[in-house]
Amino acid sequence: MELLFFAIAFVCGFAVYQLKLPPLIGFLMAGFVLNLLGYHTTALLTSLADLGVTLLLFSIGLKLKLSNLIKPQVWAPATLHIVVCTAFFTSLLLLLAYASLPLFTELSLTSAMLVGFAFSFSSTVFAVKVLEERGEMATLHGKISIGILVMQDIFAVAFLAISTGKVPNMWALVLLVSLFVFKPIMFWVLNRSKHGELLPLFGFFFALIIGYHAFEFAGLKGDLGALIIGMMFAPHKKAGELSKSLLNLKDIMLVGFFLNIGLNANISAYALFIALLLVIVLPLKVGLYYAFTNLFRLRARTSLLSAFTLSNYSEFGLIVCAVAASSGAITSDWLAVVAIAVSLTFVLASPLNKRANEIYVKLEPLLLKFESATRLEEELPVNLTNTQIVIFGMGRIGTGAYETIETSNSGVIAGIDIKPEVVERHVKRGRRVLLADATDPDFWQRVNHSNVEMVMLAMPKHMQNIYALEQLNASGFSGQVTAIANYPDQQKELEDMGVDYTYNFYLEAGSGFAEHVKQKLFS
Repeated sequence: MELLFFAIAFVCGFAVYQLKLPPLIGFLMAGFVLNLLGYHTTALLTSLADLGVTLLLFSIGLKLKLSNLIKPQVWAPATLHIVVCTAFFTSLLLLLAYASLPLFTELSLTSAMLVGFAFSFSSTVFAVKVLEERGEMATLHGKISIGILVMQDIFAVAFLAISTGKVPNMWALVLLVSLFVFKPIMFWVLNRSKHGELLPLFGFFFALIIGYHAFEFAGLKGDLGALIIGMMFAPHKKAGELSKSLLNLKDIMLVGFFLNIGLNANISAYALFIALLLVIVLPLKVGLYYAFTNLFRLRARTSLLSAFTLSNYSEFGLIVCAVAASSGAITSDWLAVVAIAVSLTFVLASPLNKRANEIYVKLEPLLLKFESATRLEEELPVNLTNTQIVIFGMGRIGTGAYETIETSNSGVIAGIDIKPEVVERHVKRGRRVLLADATDPDFWQRVNHSNVEMVMLAMPKHMQNIYALEQLNASGFSGQVTAIANYPDQQKELEDMGVDYTYNFYLEAGSGFAEHVKQKLFS
């Protein structure tokens, strides 16, 4: 049965992808199609979906630092948004109840607040998928979005503890102390897991056993446990490699999550009508995200892209409504309403995020009027004076190129990266590396590249290089452009857009290795 589900998910995902839309829309469609054909979810599919979400939160933790959560531009907008949004949706639901609409008339003030609370959340699964596909997890708006979602998860844990009576037991303190005591041993085990199949198995063990099940045993939310364990490993040098080793497994399991949303919905014309009503007011929720992040000195573009990333309802709404339905506060029909509303917002938010930069450029004159005059350190202008060569993306390839060029042409090169920790590491080693986002249209408007003769695009995600190239072309750059690619079709796409030379590091690694050996043998 599950093979049939995944086969239909592939067909729908493939069809949607040909229309240049994210495959997850196809996975959602597959769930609804199967539902209409009379199929229902299975225990195995539900387990796969739960595993996918747990691994997702563990992966988020691997890229998340506690210092990001305690920044005012993260916790303050998250708190303000939940309070204001819950109040708004509660008022809306009670107003519709006053209009004597079915389902709404059954709501009391308490149950309306529960449902309103559910609709104040945004989807972690959707946001991470969108950010990963666009290569924007490390951007400032990506980190702000993830930070807000983690804060929402903390609120979720508090809600579940109060509503279900599930509070931490005596083992919770023992567990937390043990994690810090045994942290050096955990790091040692990660080091000794090397690079093969032991590495993803290490992730499975710590995410599912130590994270999920140990925290559940201690009376804490298992998903939060996976997130915390991931955050503990975030400072480790192999955190990025560990995350990559879990990527494909996590993505396949998350297909089950999207299928489950459609398969679990009790679709009816009236449920669809109410879901559409709730979707109509979604722009207000998105606007609140923009307004609250903008209050804390974020640039207009950062605030807008963060708001777009969070422009949906959350699968957590299903959990809240299930808890409320089990206590008799609402009817089970609300589960169908939430499932349809979540699905519709996923479908709408996908193309919205795909065109985010284009929309920002059109709205920029209006948005800049409300932008704070003071800038956060991460968003200060970039100075490229006396720079002839610029490398975007200071990972292994970018760093290698920087060192090679600097050896023969000292002082003419600069590197640019979106990760503050990467920039800080390079600066400590005496390299001229600056913090900026190459996919940001504002960056190309603020920077003066009149002296730059060559731009090297060495960012790890192909779409990052594509977006940066689009902005570079739009800025009137007339110098040479080189770019890295993983596959021949990516090389062709870059060359069609005007790149002078592309470097396929998979194909050309062998020739580089041979050249190195030849020099050693015949020198």
